[in-house]
Amino acid sequence: MNNLSIVKDLIKQFYPFAKQRFGFKKPVRLFLKQDPCNSDNPLGKTAHYDPREFKITLYVTGRHPKDILRSFSHELVHHKQNCEGCFNNVGGEMGEGYAQKNEHLREMEREAYLEGNLCLRDYEDGLKGDK
Repeated sequence: MNNLSIVKDLIKQFYPFAKQRFGFKKPVRLFLKQDPCNSDNPLGKTAHYDPREFKITLYVTGRHPKDILRSFSHELVHHKQNCEGCFNNVGGEMGEGYAQKNEHLREMEREAYLEGNLCLRDYEDGLKGDK
């Protein structure tokens, strides 16, 4: 089984757990992007969420499956935030440095890092029987 197949299987298994945890009803659109140039950049992109399209893009080239799943969980928190209306009225402030320039968006990032990582940790611990 290749890495991309492993990632797809993990996402299929994890998504229902995360959806229930975060409580969103609207499905998210997911795209797995192969980008060798991005993977060569030590500070390249890992993922992003488009609130207008309800779309997550995960960059998968050269990444460990668990790291990709961590990015997916983070972006699912943004999807939950979007479903709750947290992206309303943020205007054009989603460009470079948005998390440094806008306190509301910074708090949304803080929540995504915390809740996304904890969700994946709880999921993994549950599989291992630690919970």
